[in-house]
Parts: sequence; C-alpha cells; structure tokens
Amino acid sequence: MPVFHDLALKNGSVVLADKTVQTTLYVRDGLISAIGENSTTHVADQTIECTGLTILPGVIDTQVHFREPGMEQNETLESGSRAAVLGGVTGVFEMPNTSPPTTTLETLNDKLNRARQHMWCDHAFYVGATADNADQCGLLESHQGVAGIKIFMGSSTGDLLVADDSLIERVLRSGHRRIAVHAEDEARLQERLSYRIENEPASHPIWRDDLTALQATQRLLTLARKTGRRVHVLHVTTSEELDLIAQHRDIASCEITPQHLTLTAEEAYPRLGTLAQMNPPIRSAAHRQALWRWLEQGLPDVIGSDHAPHGQDAKEKPYPQSPSGMPGVQTLVPIMLNHVAHHRLSLRRFVDLTSAGPQRLFGLVRKGRISVGYDADFTIVDLKARWTIEPRWLASRCGWSPFTGAHITGKPIGTMIRGHRVMWEGTLAKHPIGQPFRFEATEKPLS
Repeated sequence: MPVFHDLALKNGSVVLADKTVQTTLYVRDGLISAIGENSTTHVADQTIECTGLTILPGVIDTQVHFREPGMEQNETLESGSRAAVLGGVTGVFEMPNTSPPTTTLETLNDKLNRARQHMWCDHAFYVGATADNADQCGLLESHQGVAGIKIFMGSSTGDLLVADDSLIERVLRSGHRRIAVHAEDEARLQERLSYRIENEPASHPIWRDDLTALQATQRLLTLARKTGRRVHVLHVTTSEELDLIAQHRDIASCEITPQHLTLTAEEAYPRLGTLAQMNPPIRSAAHRQALWRWLEQGLPDVIGSDHAPHGQDAKEKPYPQSPSGMPGVQTLVPIMLNHVAHHRLSLRRFVDLTSAGPQRLFGLVRKGRISVGYDADFTIVDLKARWTIEPRWLASRCGWSPFTGAHITGKPIGTMIRGHRVMWEGTLAKHPIGQPFRFEATEKPLS
C-alpha cells in the first residue's frame, strides 16, 4: 500500500539530531512526514534532487532589527525578511527599538499586523522593557508571537533604556520567560564619553571597553540570581563575560555574533571606518580568539546576527555622530559556513547554535531539528561552493555589508519553510509565507 507525500527531498546529506546521513526527506501538510523510507512504497507529488547538497534544520536568527515602523529607509519587515531567506534563514526574532518602540499590546499588534503576508520568514517580536511597563512584562510576554522581553541596560539605537538596578529587578520579577539583555553599563558609558575621539572610530571599543560589558553582566547575574529569573545575554564580546556566565548556567544563556567571531579591531576600523561601528564594539584579535576558545567549551548557546542596518550616508558621518550597527541576517549562514570550511567549528555545532539552540532556550514549537512531525523548515547548502559576497546579492535596504568582497566557501542554495521553497538558487517564491513562531510558554492547553 503506497504512502503519499507532497514533497520528497531526494539524496541530500541530512543533518539529523544524532548523525548525518545521505537520505530522502518526505513532507506532507507542511510537516516532515518520513525520513529515509523506501521510495517504492513512499510516493511524492514533487521530488527535488539534492545530491551534493546538505540539508540543515532551518536556521533561526534570534536577534535582528528590521526598523519598521519609523525607520523604513533603513529596513522594513519585508526587505529584512527577504534578505533573511536569501541567506538561508527560515526565522527571526525581531527587536523592539523601532519608532514607536514595541512596548505595549498596541504596538506589538501593529507589528504582527504589518508582518502578516509581508514577511518571507517565520518571526517573533520582542517587547522592550521600560519604566512604564515594568510591572506588566509578565502579561506582555504571554502573548502569541512574542519572543520575550528585551532589556537595554546600555544606550544604543532608539530610546529604550533600563539602567537602574531597582527597575531591572522589577522587570525580572514580572513574568517567567527568559529575558534577553543588552548588557553594557550605562553609568560607565556616560563616565567615559571623553574617550571618544572625533573622526576616530577605532576609539569606539576604548569608550565602550571590556569593563563596560563585564560590569553590566555582573549586575544582571546578581539580579537574576536574586529573583530566580532566567536571562539571555546578547552579543557577548569578552572572555571575562563568558567565564562569569559559565558559573551561572542554571539561570544564564548567551549569544555571539558572526561579526565578533570574524572581524578584529586591528583590521576592521582601518578598513571599514564607521561601517565597523556597533554596540558592543568589534574588539581585538585577542578577544576574537577567546570567543573561539569558549565556543569549543560549549559556550555560547546561540548565534544571532544582530542585524542592525543604517544607510551608508548616515554611517559615513564623522565619528561619533555616526550610528552604531551593521547588517548581518543575509550573511550569517555564509560567514559561518566559511568558518566550518576552515575547520573552526563543526557543522553539527553550527546547527546547534542556529537551530537546536534557539528551540531549546526559547521553547519553540515544532522547530529546530529534522524529525518526523516537526515543521519542514530546511536550510539547504552547498558546503563546497566557492563564491564572493557582492553588493548585487544583498537585499537589505541599507545597501552595504562589512563582508562585501569576502571570499566564501559554503553557500545557501535553498530556504524551505513548512515544505515551501521560499528561495532556491537565489530566486524567491512568488509570495511571502512567513508566520508567527509558536512558543511552548504561550500555547494554550489542549481541550
């Protein structure tokens, strides 16, 4: 008796939870329906030949800034998510520092409505913590389509800032989901403003120094321990922070970015100038090497691009008038595959950082692994393809990348979401099909 499926991905090298095998994946009704079954009894309406390609669980970028509403000249939900799927990313967590910021049910619902039928990938939105909503964060985080609460301990793009310990503690005591935190100490930033040198972007990491990050992380972990609240430290840049986080693994997780694993202050600021400016900063080669050592030790938990686009005209203003942030959602997969090709990390570790890790930390429903019954979300790559990142490939409205001109080994070939090819060999589907992520914490009990 034949078993019917909608789609078969044939003869790809499939990265499963426990092994990588050359096999065939079957999809029915948007879910993975079988793995490696006999093709004489399993029949598919459509077959895609994947010989020579590697099929990963869909890559999830857990930190992007798509700038809508209020800064659409830099990015929109449509253009940012288009860049994501062109780069092999199947889902994103979008940050709240828009204009107006995402801090209320009204502004959250506005984003969800804007995303409907416009976003190419699946998505969830963070709600920003403020003095006004600190005691309502538990209510705000419970809504479907919400990735969680985001705290900015240090000032960055936008006007969201929760710098005082008593206010941070109020936020931590409201709700129960893991809270994402930009950990830079605002008081130290203000004290060190004189360390910024006019027209010298290389002074950026001197102003926002190692201790600025470490002090904020120390304060955060003290408050997390006091309140028993789980926290997620974003874009960690120093070995000292990771050493501290390693001592609090029951309540603390953390993220690293491709930029901090790839760029160094010694090379990036002379070459890129203010295009290299981001918060926390690109640091020294010694810091970069320390981050790689911690990756070997099982930290951090996830990779996020911290995609934070600004137009090139704004970025080329003289430092420090230039805004901080750089695009990255489209280059996350290529840059990290290039590191895999150069044996800096294994493909399985990459999958854990971009698929299994996000699912594990945030409780995503039916995401993060290739398993029967899970969503048929796949990032399909050619690990041997050699190519160069060129401006014409980039889809972000900002129009530039710090990685333009980089020679890469490893290329995203296809992006599949719930069994639909939203991107194949650089060509997009006719219509975006992104939907809000589902989270275990917001699922209603089955009746």
